[in-house]
Amino acid sequence: MRYAVVTFGCRVNQADSLAVEAGLTGGGAAAVSPEHADVVLVNTCSVTASADQGARQTIRRIHRENPAARIVVTGCYASRCGAEVEALPGVAEVVPNDAKPRLLAMLRREAPGGEGDGPCGRLPGPGLMGRTAWTLRAQTGCDEPCSYCIIPTTRGTSRSRPLPDVIDELARTVDAGYKEVALTGVHLGGWGRDLPEPGRLGDLLAALAAAPGDFRVRVSSLEPMDCTPDVLGWLVDRPDRFAAHLHLPLQHASDRVLAAMRRPYTAATYAGLVAGIRERLPHAAIGSDVIVGFPGETDDDADVLARFLEASPLTHLHVFPYSDRPGTAASALPDKVHGAMVKARAQRLRAVSRTLGDRFRASQAGSTRPALTIDDGTTAVTDNYFKVPVPGGHARNEWVSVTIPSADD
Repeated sequence: MRYAVVTFGCRVNQADSLAVEAGLTGGGAAAVSPEHADVVLVNTCSVTASADQGARQTIRRIHRENPAARIVVTGCYASRCGAEVEALPGVAEVVPNDAKPRLLAMLRREAPGGEGDGPCGRLPGPGLMGRTAWTLRAQTGCDEPCSYCIIPTTRGTSRSRPLPDVIDELARTVDAGYKEVALTGVHLGGWGRDLPEPGRLGDLLAALAAAPGDFRVRVSSLEPMDCTPDVLGWLVDRPDRFAAHLHLPLQHASDRVLAAMRRPYTAATYAGLVAGIRERLPHAAIGSDVIVGFPGETDDDADVLARFLEASPLTHLHVFPYSDRPGTAASALPDKVHGAMVKARAQRLRAVSRTLGDRFRASQAGSTRPALTIDDGTTAVTDNYFKVPVPGGHARNEWVSVTIPSADD
């Protein structure tokens, strides 16, 4: 069977797609481009209206370029709007998120000559889906009540993988040759709370720190309230095992807007958290998510957010223009912000993000950091998230030490 996988959205989707790709490749299927595939899996996101639109456009393009392909659609958009997705041209099957555990076996049967339910064997090594790092999903679902978010509806309640399962996947990942693991979850900080013997994220990090092998863990997005002293302590005390990199969604810096978003912290609490991280991890990359144009956001609110970010020790931003997600509390709120205003505010914050990135690079220029080569070996990613060109002669997935250049170098 010839297959292709197209993935939208978060690291959790990337982890799901990697698991499917590993199973198909290990079972003898061949990865090809969508225009040459017998089966194309499209793993969708639905966090914004533009994510839905991107999925629809991609599905139509795949069908136009490869009318014979059986297109299987999964992910959050498929879970939220199954009938709408099923009506798109070329779609043979819609698999909601709660049926993803059966996705691999189903795909093996999709095309003539499929492999059935045979074993997937050893994990393929680095290079799968063009990625050097392995994305390890420890948890899915979310119990948080954020008013703008559709994910609890499309992913369900928080569900943690038992610690032995996570460590087993880690061992297979390291055995396959991976040297970097991105630890992820829809609400990663909620790991362990729902297990028969409840645990905390710090317990999971302790187990990862104790696991054998030559690998580094990059902790994925954490809610600010989940970045506890215990969690931060592992990054500070074990730089050999945990990358100097955190991503802490802020969403807004107006306390009035944060309350309307149902975020359980204030801007001052967040500012104190990132200041403490910068003090203990002066080399760390600290990214964040922000939403612009939330219903009722005023010009003053937008100014508060921009000024907060400009003065923060953050190093990069993901800027999301607000869009209604049907069924969420925010979609029923009045005082929607005009689209042109949302776009202008987003552009302003993206400019702030570029300034933050330039400032961080200037602060790190000349420092030497551990890094892992990616792609063809001529680029390396440092533990604190810089992509740095390196001299030839290296293969993908090699540890190197690099000196971070200045912007002018």
